[in-house]
Amino acid sequence: MATAGWKLVYGGKTPPPGAVVRPQERLSWARMGGLGAQHVVAMFGATFVFPAIMGLNPNLAVLMSGIATIIFLLIVKGKVPSYLGTSAAFVASVAAIRQQGGDSADVTGAILVAGLILVAIGVLVHFGGSHLVRAILPPAVTGAVVMLIGFNLATVATTTYFPAEQWIGLLTTAFVIVTAVLLRGFISRIAIFLALVFGYLISWLADQIRLLHQCTAGKCVDVHRIDWSGVRSAHWIGVPKDIISPTFGPLTGPHLPAFHITFILLVIPSVIALLAENSGHVKAVSEMTGDDLDPYLGRAFIGDGIGTALASFVGGSPTTTYAENIGVMAATRIYSTLAYYIAAVVAILFGFCPKFGAVVAATPGGVLGGITLVLYGMIGLLGAKIWIENRIDFANPINLVPLAAGIIAGIGNLNIKFSDSFSISGIAAGTLIVLIGYHLVHILGPRLGTVPAADTVAEPTRTVQQR
Repeated sequence: MATAGWKLVYGGKTPPPGAVVRPQERLSWARMGGLGAQHVVAMFGATFVFPAIMGLNPNLAVLMSGIATIIFLLIVKGKVPSYLGTSAAFVASVAAIRQQGGDSADVTGAILVAGLILVAIGVLVHFGGSHLVRAILPPAVTGAVVMLIGFNLATVATTTYFPAEQWIGLLTTAFVIVTAVLLRGFISRIAIFLALVFGYLISWLADQIRLLHQCTAGKCVDVHRIDWSGVRSAHWIGVPKDIISPTFGPLTGPHLPAFHITFILLVIPSVIALLAENSGHVKAVSEMTGDDLDPYLGRAFIGDGIGTALASFVGGSPTTTYAENIGVMAATRIYSTLAYYIAAVVAILFGFCPKFGAVVAATPGGVLGGITLVLYGMIGLLGAKIWIENRIDFANPINLVPLAAGIIAGIGNLNIKFSDSFSISGIAAGTLIVLIGYHLVHILGPRLGTVPAADTVAEPTRTVQQR
């Protein structure tokens, strides 16, 4: 028996121990609905929070994440189950754009170009093979870029959010660590979502004990940590629009993108992170299902690229395959794409509920500090994970020296000025140094006989990368 392409298995009931439900199979509609809800909860925290950090409306982001997920599943022909949530890889680049005077239209325009670049790479991989990408972006380079993207965000967590309420932040950080590490199964996979709830709870309790004393421009006032005036005024049903957040400031709703080469260059390095994330996702699903999904890697790049480009075209945030949802599949051994279609539809419906977006927009700064302290560090350390799993040899100066220079340039926000009107800095500068430096010494070193060739063009990392 089949419905809409999914074959009913195990009589629609819970599979026996050790059994799996494959991508084009399903259980009963009630069970699939419950699993779809789990996937929504798994993606919810980060997919809502990261757009707000980037100054974009979280309702629009989650709505477009649902649409992007459906597009992705169609492009990969249902072979690679995945949810496309908001990518954190662009957060630092977006912060750099805004620091240089760019607005939300500049942000989404740059992200749209990044999405199109990912589509082009996907087409190249689909017809030419993944070895072409690995030759330009071997694991040594990919790991370095992912690392500098994550660590470049360090001061955002420590100086932007944490000062708002350091003790709330530290308690939230402790909660994330305990939940993600010491608990098991599905609960550990939704640690960020649970940390949001926990942070809200302790912030509310702190408000009952004593209000937060804030001083600005010599004027000191007592304020509530949680300001839900925007939540009370928001409608239950409506189209995403511009809103003002007490924590994030203006959050831009639907708008058309603008294109400036300086800002586009700032986000291009994030494409490398998307390549690593999608490659890791495809490999992880392949290992769990036992299917050879290498032929679908190019399609995965194309699907994510189109999702990112489409979302940013209407003012939404960039997308990527989500590790949290991989965790749900690993825990349940149910890989049915029907669950992802259900999750996508639910996400689209959430997108038309402004009250949910207002709740996220009102997240206290201390809570965000606690969450981002962990998340940004995890992004950076995933770069090291790529190195370890591909056995990058740092005793060889071909690997050590150019990557070291690029990472410090990216983390330290080095500014390279080409003219009075054009410069690159931070992540873009670090990536440029890594790419040029690595390939230059990789070619010249062995030819000059000064160092041995670096054996780093290996399989892409086999574990899922974090957003």
